[in-house]
Amino acid sequence: MAKLSFQSISHQYGKLPSVHDVSFTIGQGEVVSLLGPSGCGKSTLLRLAAGLEVPQSGEIHLNDELVSDPRFALPAEKRDIGLVFQNYALFPHLTVLENVEFGVSGQKQQVAERALAVLAEFDVIHLAEKYPHELSGGQQQRVALARAVAPSPKLVLLDEPFSGLDTRLRETIRDKMLHVLRDQNIAALMVTHDAEEAMFMSDKIVVLNKGVIAQTGRPLDVYCSPKTPFVASFFGEANQFSGIVKKGVVRTIIGDVAAPQFADGQAVEIVVRNESLTVYNEPQQGANQTAFTLLEMHLLGSSTIVHIAEAGKEHESYHLHAKIPGLNYFEIGATVYLSTKPEDVFIFPSNP
Repeated sequence: MAKLSFQSISHQYGKLPSVHDVSFTIGQGEVVSLLGPSGCGKSTLLRLAAGLEVPQSGEIHLNDELVSDPRFALPAEKRDIGLVFQNYALFPHLTVLENVEFGVSGQKQQVAERALAVLAEFDVIHLAEKYPHELSGGQQQRVALARAVAPSPKLVLLDEPFSGLDTRLRETIRDKMLHVLRDQNIAALMVTHDAEEAMFMSDKIVVLNKGVIAQTGRPLDVYCSPKTPFVASFFGEANQFSGIVKKGVVRTIIGDVAAPQFADGQAVEIVVRNESLTVYNEPQQGANQTAFTLLEMHLLGSSTIVHIAEAGKEHESYHLHAKIPGLNYFEIGATVYLSTKPEDVFIFPSNP
């Protein structure tokens, strides 16, 4: 049963820290995403898992066997791990079929049958005799994914595997990859900076910030119950406010926010994601009665982004963003009102 475990892993490049005291586990058939901004340590952890780097402290276990610590590192080729890089890394002198056959063990006929079966799963079997330079970016990526899973590895490591693809193709290929992983019960560790992609692909998300784990959990838990302002705002654009708790309430531009868990006088940070703000053209009973002016609208197809400022403060630098479903029904300069659900407002103590 495939299981990859990071235990108190720390690593740095020279004097530059990369990751510190990172621990998490990937179970059999589980897809785990390392999510975070550039430079947070995602790729370092992937390289450590692959055997391309050795940790300064901590241990990495595969199937409960030690594969890496500061004194020992099992060679990458002996870890039974598939790798998919951003640049695909296909062998240019080999055909698509030969690329996918590479690393598959067995008799020649069995190897060819396995390679062709995987190419069929990724809908590129018709390209078997082509060379990488004859393929589009999306086709190359499918071949790279097929090559990674063809040997039936214990684990597949995916380094921003869909970042170079256009939006529609990215959605198609990641859906195909997820189905193949599920069908073959292969575990995967994926690096991404795209929160939506992490939520789509993952059984578990490890959110990294400045080399440490900010939060780990199921996509639903991390999205709905963020532990820090960083995590709350990383899952989509968000509006952030500062305030002081008075008698269990924080007064904000979007209305009074209940904060019974904080002491009177406590400084707090409030995060409200754009999609959590509802926009109305008239005041709503029991909702915030503050009037706003609608400044801009940007149609995204399935939703519309609107920029809003408190009435009379249209020329100040700070204004709110709301993401409303479908086509908008407002005019530039219109007076609008806002509401949000209490469960969509996240409150955190301010850093000292």
